[in-house]
Amino acid sequence: MSSAELFALIALATVGTFTPGPNNTLSTTLAANYGLRRALPFVCAVPVGWSVLLILNSAGLGIMVLSFPPLRWGLLTAGVLYLLWLAWKLASTHRLNDATQGPIVGFKQGVMLQFINLKAWFLAMSVASGWVIGHDDLYARLAEALPVFMFFGFSSNLTYAWLGAGLRHWLQGPDGTAKRLQWFNRVMALALLVTIVWMARSSLQLQVP
Repeated sequence: MSSAELFALIALATVGTFTPGPNNTLSTTLAANYGLRRALPFVCAVPVGWSVLLILNSAGLGIMVLSFPPLRWGLLTAGVLYLLWLAWKLASTHRLNDATQGPIVGFKQGVMLQFINLKAWFLAMSVASGWVIGHDDLYARLAEALPVFMFFGFSSNLTYAWLGAGLRHWLQGPDGTAKRLQWFNRVMALALLVTIVWMARSSLQLQVP
């Protein structure tokens, strides 16, 4: 991979991972509600799950999904329903959770979320089609792209989680009623709902290349 291609890949990784989406929204919310340590399993799950998605797309999974509408719509429906459930869980949270209570999304759920996250699919298909598939050094290119996106995927979600953890004390409020947390969770739930609308609209524009 040339230096120009690597620079373009890093630029895509920066924009693709640091811009808002389901992963960043959940990293922020989990850390705000449960603390940074409890959010780390999800933060680590994002780059792991996305890396598997990139490998599968490099093997042709993306084209297969686009070519088979029932599979494509099944993934979209599963993603929409899961994000709706998460939005409802967030909107109904009214207090900071005890440290002994696990977050609503852990490592396993974080890995699986990448397979129903349309933003993750777009990014994986873009990297696979633009940097990996069709080149003689396919495996070498994949080996170069994976660590780049694993680094940026982890860094972006850790940054958002750190910001969420920093808000934790303020969200508790001076009276300890955590009313600020209620509104914060409702805003995050609304952000997920906006993501759902974007996923649905974008899926209508997907076509087999």
